[in-house]
Parts: sequence; C-alpha cells; structure tokens
Amino acid sequence: MKKLVIAYSGGLDTSYCAVSLSKEFEVHAVSVNTGGFTKEEINHIESNAYKMGVTTYKNINAVPTFYDKVVKHLIFGNVLKNATYPLSVSAERIIQAIEIVEYAKSIGATYIAHGSTGAGNDQVRFDMIFQTLAPGINIITPIRDQKLTRQEEIDYLKSEGIDMNWEKSKYSVNKGLWGTSVGGVETLESEKPLPSEAYPSQLENSGEEKVTLTFKNGEFVALNGQQNKPEVNIENLNTIASKYAIGRDIHVGDTIVGTKGRVGFEAAAALITVKAHHLLEKHTLTKWQLQHKEYLSSFYGMHLHEGQYLDPVMRDIEAFLQSSQKMVSGDVTVTLKPYHFSLDGIVSEHDLMSSKFSTYGEENKAWTADDAKGFIKILGNQNKIYQQVNEQSL
Repeated sequence: MKKLVIAYSGGLDTSYCAVSLSKEFEVHAVSVNTGGFTKEEINHIESNAYKMGVTTYKNINAVPTFYDKVVKHLIFGNVLKNATYPLSVSAERIIQAIEIVEYAKSIGATYIAHGSTGAGNDQVRFDMIFQTLAPGINIITPIRDQKLTRQEEIDYLKSEGIDMNWEKSKYSVNKGLWGTSVGGVETLESEKPLPSEAYPSQLENSGEEKVTLTFKNGEFVALNGQQNKPEVNIENLNTIASKYAIGRDIHVGDTIVGTKGRVGFEAAAALITVKAHHLLEKHTLTKWQLQHKEYLSSFYGMHLHEGQYLDPVMRDIEAFLQSSQKMVSGDVTVTLKPYHFSLDGIVSEHDLMSSKFSTYGEENKAWTADDAKGFIKILGNQNKIYQQVNEQSL
C-alpha cells in the first residue's frame, strides 16, 4: 500500500481521516508538540491513533525548534497582530507543517493528509508548506474535499465500530508554548465576550508578585535570576503568571481567505515577554532602530500569519531583527496582579537614558543654550521656507 503521513491531533476530523484513509493507504500518524502537551496526553493520542487503524504513530518534540525558528523572532519584533494577538496558533502551524513534511520525506511517503476544512486559515498554511518543500507529494484533505459535517464524521466512525465520546466540548482550546486559543459560540458573533470559565487558567492568586526577566541580545535567558533555555523560561513564566489569570483577550482579524474572525486567547507569558522586551528596547535602541523595526515586525507577523514563512523575505527580516538585538540586554522588573501586569522598569548597561548627557526636561550637560537655539533654528528651516514660499496660497 502507498505510504501516507497524516497530521494527527486525535480530534474528530483527523480521526475520521485516519480511519477512512487506512482503507487505501499505509497511514503513518504524526503529531507535533509545539508546547502544551503533557506526556499523558501524548500517550492518549498515540493509543487512539492505533485504534483508528494507523500503521505507526510518532510524536515530534518541536518546542526548541518552534522557539528558535519562530518565537524568538516574534519577541525580537514585539509582534502583536492588530496590536493584540501574539500569533499563538498561526505561528505553531508553520512549524508543525514543516516537521510533518520533513518526516514524510524521511520515510518515503508520497501522500500527506490533514483534517482542515475549506473555511479557515490552517488549510492555507499546511498546503503552502507541503507544496513548497515537497512538490512531489500529493496532499489529501477529506474533510475539505467532501464538505463533511461533524455528524457525518461521527456516523461514519460509529459504522466502523469506533464509538468514542465525539461530543464537541463547549469551548475549543488549543494549547501551545506561545499561548492558548479559545473558541466558542461567543466568538462566532461580534458582540459577546467569552465568560471567565472559558479560559483554561483561573484566578488563584489575589495579591501582587514581582518577577524579573533577564534578556541577553534580545533573548529571554533568565527568570528571577535563574538561567535556563528561553523556551523553558517562557513555560515557567506562564506557570507563575497564569495563576493571576493574566493574558486574556479576544483577537479580531482578517483570515487569509478574506473573512473576518474572532478568537479568544490566553497568553500570559507571551504578552509579558513581548511587553518587557519592548520596554528594554525603548531604553537601549535608537529612535530610528525602533521606527524601522516597527513596520518590519508588522510585515513579519503578517507574512507568518498568511503562511508565507518560506518566502526569502522572512529570512531578510529575521537578519535585521537579529542585528537589532546586539545591545538589548538587561533586567526588566514586572509586577503581576489579578488579570493584569505592570512594567516597573529596567536595569541595563546599555541604557541610553544615561545621566552623563542630560536629564530629560531638567538639565543638559552635553550642549549649551546657544547650541540648542542654533539647532532649533536650522531644524525649522524647511517649515519656514515652505510657509514663506506658499504664504499667498494658505
């Protein structure tokens, strides 16, 4: 039988795909851990995969890869889509697709399947990566092609003797290193908020707690003085901050296929890390570095969201972002509070607020009053010339 690799999550859609495709193909199920999976959950997914008739199951630990290839640059760029969303799920899908297609090539599979519908973003991200990295591999998408409803999928699985609890939970939750998405009936409309109980983390701590994030060349290298890999620091920060129910919001955005969409999310560590990193940059980068980083970072986040990760322009932007981080080192103190946090301040040897030159709004040490007057006079030259030339037309 022909080898087929399926992106397997263990949910209804991918279970339907695994069972139906195993009639014709030698199915190899793969799930990619980009954060949020426990060992018990992985074991459960593996057990279910074999019940669906797959030949093999493999779980790929891609958390370090996810951080190094994507999350690191999202931090460097302080990327928040529409000034809100840290691209939690869309960023994961890119790495998952790359890992799946590379695995398919490694075992000589000539087919890849995924359970995306024809209505969302993931179909674009998966297909774009698959067809770019492995143009000779055929892509099969039963849910999209057959326009199946959930009930049709459940009925089919029951007819195959697989009668599991397929009832859709009230909220769809997708956990990962860079945040958790939450979808429900409220996010299908424009006016309703998600209720507090929809979010996976509930308020446990009612006081305040200070944490210190240490950055070296833009990377999150230590939490409260404890050095570790950045991805581990992110996980540890999330464990601490989620007890304050920090990082909840709803993102409203444009899908790749042209519709508007809403999704709830909880991303305590992502939001704290991005905001802390941005504050440190405000102290250590020049105003022109900050200005050019802002629009390049926006493009980077947009291209990532749209599935354009493999376009070479992404490597170009990453090179700029990496270069901009040479002086972004220091400590940022953050106070955690119920449902929110505040940035206290930074300590860095590269702090450009150095008092050796001036104290903002109070005194100058590097220039005289006459220097300032001459600077302002020349700075205003073009405005004065424009006004004089065009005086009659105003």
